[in-house]
Amino acid sequence: MKRSVLTRYRVMAYVTAVMLLVLCTCMVFKYGFDTGEGLTLVVSQIHGVLYIIYLIFAFDLGSKAKWPMGKLLWVLIAGTIPTAAFFVERKVVRDVEPLLTDAAPVPAKA
Repeated sequence: MKRSVLTRYRVMAYVTAVMLLVLCTCMVFKYGFDTGEGLTLVVSQIHGVLYIIYLIFAFDLGSKAKWPMGKLLWVLIAGTIPTAAFFVERKVVRDVEPLLTDAAPVPAKA
């Protein structure tokens, strides 16, 4: 598997997680303080589009890594739980790094 598959997943995992935290903050202001309704609408739509992209990249990574369905579902759902994507991304990187084929060899020091 190419490193680029993992890199795109990682980028989208972080972007989706950050946008979900921003959305949660907007929701607190919208429902707790009755302000920011327009901003909440915009942020929710942006997060929705980014989450769809995250799903595509996560599914691509999972299919290339030959994950079982349970693990794939957990990774896909992680984009909907605030802060979960940060933790899941770290575990995914540890699991997938040994599968990378284009990893550059580390030069030996003399």
